[in-house]
Formats: sequence, structure tokens, C-alpha cells
Amino acid sequence: MTDYPELTFSFFLLIALFTILFTSCNRAPEDSADRYVVMVSLDGFRYDYPDLYATPVLDSVEKAGVRAVSLQPSFPTKTFPNHYTIATGLYPDHHGIVLNNFFDPESGMTYSIGNRQRVEDPYFYSGEPVWVTAEKQGIKAASFYWVGSETSVEGIYPTYWKKYDHQFPYTQRIDTVIAWLQLPPEKRPHLITWYIDQPDGWGHHTGPENPEIGPLISGLDSLLGYFFNKLRNLPVYHETDVIITSDHGMETISGNRWVNLTDYLNPEWFSHITGSNPVWDLWIHKEYDSLAYVKVASIPHVQVWKSGEVPERLHYGTNPRCGDLVIAADSNWSISWKNPGPGFSGGTHGYDNTNKNMHAIFYACGPDFKKGYSQPVFENVDIYPLICYLLDLIPAANDGKPERVFGMLKEEGGRMNGEG
Repeated sequence: MTDYPELTFSFFLLIALFTILFTSCNRAPEDSADRYVVMVSLDGFRYDYPDLYATPVLDSVEKAGVRAVSLQPSFPTKTFPNHYTIATGLYPDHHGIVLNNFFDPESGMTYSIGNRQRVEDPYFYSGEPVWVTAEKQGIKAASFYWVGSETSVEGIYPTYWKKYDHQFPYTQRIDTVIAWLQLPPEKRPHLITWYIDQPDGWGHHTGPENPEIGPLISGLDSLLGYFFNKLRNLPVYHETDVIITSDHGMETISGNRWVNLTDYLNPEWFSHITGSNPVWDLWIHKEYDSLAYVKVASIPHVQVWKSGEVPERLHYGTNPRCGDLVIAADSNWSISWKNPGPGFSGGTHGYDNTNKNMHAIFYACGPDFKKGYSQPVFENVDIYPLICYLLDLIPAANDGKPERVFGMLKEEGGRMNGEG
């Protein structure tokens, strides 16, 4: 794995701690009508990492603002579906990014997160991302690597956006966010979404409860300190609500809990097999329809549902892109089309979203959030209407329930309830 020297602790961390704890989070005395929202996602940051590893900056945000008990992702608990859910307030079944890779029967195309042509094709993206909602209502938006921001949904891009570059340094991403907030008022974005690809990679490599991941978690926390230290020096600091969240958590896996699907299924029975451990969507050749379902249903440690029969609580399986069968491993188990390598161990995600280890973090602070508030568990579809409230936007159709997040706000309800 790659080392991340830029994530080591620095003196600026101490400065950031004092900044968050002792600088007022209320709006400036003139109570400017200007509103800013900056949301960052730390990929694969499990809800309890701050309890397992040292995160003094997040601890200080918790004191100065809001920390959720956990954020429940949408099923399947994978990266692209959930980042686009956060952006649109729609479950993956409704916005169309149903897995990190999937087959689209209408076009005959296969979407994959590693295929730049597909990732940038607006055909695959339904719903209205929050930056499109903002731009349509005259609010400039910016995005640094958020899923869906590299394509023109409804013909609209964020005013400022970046094509994904995995190697682009994290501190330079922050510097860009800060530079956007320093633009002249007529050019300045009031909504910024940005993304860090860790600790997901290390979580897969080491597993979420391996002490080896601790320094990375603390380093990411220090990176947030760098961001807050920069933000506090801007004139818009007192007008800015900050949201720190993630797409999903991480579960420990090993070669001792592994099912090789080829021991039960013949890949030739299927026209398309899309997904990855622990969730797969299967397209069955008609002549094997009955046989394939019976065989899948006999596999231990695996749940299987026919199209349209996935439990309602998962909000999945009615989109044509979900295939004929949806199969998912039991928590802690792996399913793949080959045997694991010797000594295999690590972590993964994608499981049932009632598995608490799939849950993510949610922190928020700023002029619209209460101080020292513990937010009950809520769903990530609720973030879209929350941001619309913070920016006085009229939300597009979405699956969120704003009442689940009223409690974290200083003004409960209000604009979120259509009163302003």
C-alpha cells in the first residue's frame, strides 16, 4: 500500500483544535443572508473509527456542532451508489447507479467506475444532484471529484469541477476549495462538495479493526485540521456550514468465510454478471431460469432475491439494471467466482445496510447547526434535503425525510418544511 506522508500530525492541528472549540459558530453580527455549505466525504470512514482511533479534530467538531450516532448508507453499501445517493437524495434503485459496475439492458452498455467514457456519460445518471439544483436556482456550485460531477446531468455541470485524478494531493484539494471560497462574490461558489479516497483503500487492505489503520485515521483527522485552519481565516467562515461524512463503513473478512460461487453455479448460465464481493447482479439465460434460482438459493451464507422481490426496506431491485437475481453475502462473508489467495484477510463493504459496520460518519458544524448535539441514526438520502434547506433551495423530488434531521438544526423545520 501507498504511504501518505501528508497525513501525519502537524502543529497546525493544535491551531485547528482551538479554532473549532473557541471560535464562535454563529453568523457574524450583521447576520448576512449569504450562506455557504462545504461537504467533504472520506471514503469508507466507518462510524466508530473516531472511537477506535485518535481523532482530536473530529472530537472538537462534535463539541462545537453535531455528531450523528451513525449515518445509514443505502443498499448496496458501495461507493458510487452511495455518493450519488448523498448528492441526489435518491436510493440507488431510483437514481440508476445501482452498483459500482452494472449492465444497462436498454442501451446494452455496461457501466464501470474504471471506464471514463461511461463515468462521464449523462445517460446513466437519473435524479438531480444538489449542485444541479443549486445552479438551476442561481447558486454557483463547485465539486472536487464527487460522483456524478464529471458529467452534465440535465445538461448542467457545477460551475467549477475537476476530472478525477487519484494521485492529486489531498492538501492541494483543500487549497483549491479554499481558493474557490476566496473568489470575488460574483464568481464564488456557495456549495462545494469534495472527496478523499481514504480510508477505504487501507480498510480493504488491513481490515477496519487492524491497528495498522490507526495512523491513517489520525492523519485524515489532521487533514481536516488543515482545512479548518485555512477556513477560519476567510471572511466567509462565519457564514459557512461544514458537513463531514462518508459513503459507507467497512467489515472484517477473511479466507475462512469465503464462498466460491463456481462450486454451485456455472457462469455460462448467465448473460451478464455484474458487481463485486459481496453483492452481485445476475442476468440469466432464459433456458436456465428455474435452475439458476434453485442453485443460488442453496448456497450457504448467501441471500438471493428475484427481481422485484428484494425486501422493501432495502429499496432495491426494481430498476432494470439490477438484473434477474440479486445475491448478497451474509455479513463477514465473501462471495466471488474464485478461491481466495493464501492467507487472505482484510475488509470490504456492500452488505445489508442494517449491518452497523456498514454505517458511516456524519459531523456538521456552522451557523445553522446546534452545538454539542448527538443526532440519532438517519439515512443518507436525508442529506440532500438538508443541504437544500441550508442554501434556501427548493429541492427536486427525492427519497429523503427531512424530519429525521430537524433536530440537529437551530431552527427546526422552517425552510425544510416549505415555510420559507
